[in-house]
Amino acid sequence: MSEKKGFDEVAREGLIALLENFWILREQDPETYQIIRDRENALKDYVLDKLGYHLIVHRHFAKLEKIPAQPEGWMGIELFQQPRDYALLCCVLAYLESITGYEQFLLSDLCTEVQALYPGELALDWRSYEHRKSLVRVLQLMIELRILTVVDGETSTFGQNESNEVLYEVSVVARYFMRSYPKDLFQFQSKEDILAAEVFEGEDELLGARRRYRIYRQLLLSPSMYRSTAEDGDFLYLRNYRARLQDDLEKHTGLQLELYRNTALLVAPEPKSALTLFPNQKGISDIALQFGSILRTQVQEGLHSLDSFGRVALTLLEFEQTVKLCKEGFGFGWSKQFREGLIRNTAEELLDFLLDWTFAQRSEEANVILLQPALGRLAGDYPPEFRNKQQAKAGSLDEEHEEIKDI
Repeated sequence: MSEKKGFDEVAREGLIALLENFWILREQDPETYQIIRDRENALKDYVLDKLGYHLIVHRHFAKLEKIPAQPEGWMGIELFQQPRDYALLCCVLAYLESITGYEQFLLSDLCTEVQALYPGELALDWRSYEHRKSLVRVLQLMIELRILTVVDGETSTFGQNESNEVLYEVSVVARYFMRSYPKDLFQFQSKEDILAAEVFEGEDELLGARRRYRIYRQLLLSPSMYRSTAEDGDFLYLRNYRARLQDDLEKHTGLQLELYRNTALLVAPEPKSALTLFPNQKGISDIALQFGSILRTQVQEGLHSLDSFGRVALTLLEFEQTVKLCKEGFGFGWSKQFREGLIRNTAEELLDFLLDWTFAQRSEEANVILLQPALGRLAGDYPPEFRNKQQAKAGSLDEEHEEIKDI
């Protein structure tokens, strides 16, 4: 029997992997799986104490049952495009319940069963391209998660023709995709009911473990945490226990806690490939930094005011105009897509990006965007050498265009 190991650098690596991934499959990533296996006791104790989470370590995989403090739009499955996709996912999972690990089945058999299981008044019709594409997205997700393996055929061909056949094999991990619930799902009426079902006997709502779980979950699973009311109890807790939280989070995750009047967030002191970080390598990430610089300048100049929670309210037109200013000041360094694209398209993509990172939210009035205080922490500019070089290049191109016009 191996000696019980404490929480060390190796355990920290395992914790980050568990937080960043749906699960760690032994066959796919044996090294990380072994790290978690070796530090199983230390990891289980920590996630249960701080987040109220359960760690499952199976001989085939390791999985942290992650439950958010509050559901957010970006937490959906990125591959999915329609509510139908989620309904089909549930139907496919129900079908797989009747199949044992490593058993094989045909796509045509799955289609027949899913049609019978599908809820709602409108039936599935595999002659519909949209219905077939929904199922293709579900199957692609399951292949990506290694729930299914393609034995013969190609899943994407079903999107083109409903008569195309594919042979699949089910993995033993299929039964562990859904987490366990305290009672039958049919007894819940909404997602709020599911979140409220986590009951901790003997714990006071305001002072007990539940608050600690909520704060740790929000900090570790979401980009930012915001003060929601004038007397926000969670922010009062953060201020009272700031030093203790900073030490604990840095020791166990390597991340540093930043706490402001209206915002709390974790930042990485240096880039880590195992983490999902902002900014990333996408061009829209750079534009978000530049947008933050312009917005901060506008606030300092009195063009926009902050509300009591540190937010800036912009109409869609004002948002688009600010993106235009961003392009005028920084566009020479943008990728071709954004440099030559329409301002409106860039503004739409930037807004989606800011919403995903919780740097913005839509107010109840659909035409107003609330830019969150975390965005005010961000600012980006080009190094002087790059700026001078690109501006000089742009100037020479303008001169060439003028010469062509003269000719």
